[in-house]
Amino acid sequence: MKIGIGADHRGFFLKEELKKFLEKNNFQVKDFGTFSDESFDYPDVAFPLGEAVKKRKIAKGILICGSGLGMSIAANKIKGIRAALCLNKEMAKMARNHNDANILVLAANFTPLKKAKEIVATFLKEKFEGGRHLRRINKIKKYENLTLSQ
Repeated sequence: MKIGIGADHRGFFLKEELKKFLEKNNFQVKDFGTFSDESFDYPDVAFPLGEAVKKRKIAKGILICGSGLGMSIAANKIKGIRAALCLNKEMAKMARNHNDANILVLAANFTPLKKAKEIVATFLKEKFEGGRHLRRINKIKKYENLTLSQ
């Protein structure tokens, strides 16, 4: 499975460690940047990674910033993207099972590496349950079609 990963300056070091973790666990990883801890605007990575998920160039995405909030807001502006800020593995499980999230967002300021690895592993392992959750996702998609440009 090909995974995209990206971060701003606050998430740079966590991104680098998670890349190693993913590669060690046999995932192909596409790094969308940033490539240093110098100041970097989160939309400049959230938009390209989100578009790659939307166009199915990568299976899932992981975005990291200080709070996770900026990346979540930016990625969720893209039609078809369901980016979920997850602070623990239980949230990651629900994000996949119930919301069919296709991008995981992490908060570098609040997520130590060990916990981040657990969250990522859970997010990538879990599947969408469908059923009543699909009905809800379809309502979101219908609304997106009314409000967001192609």
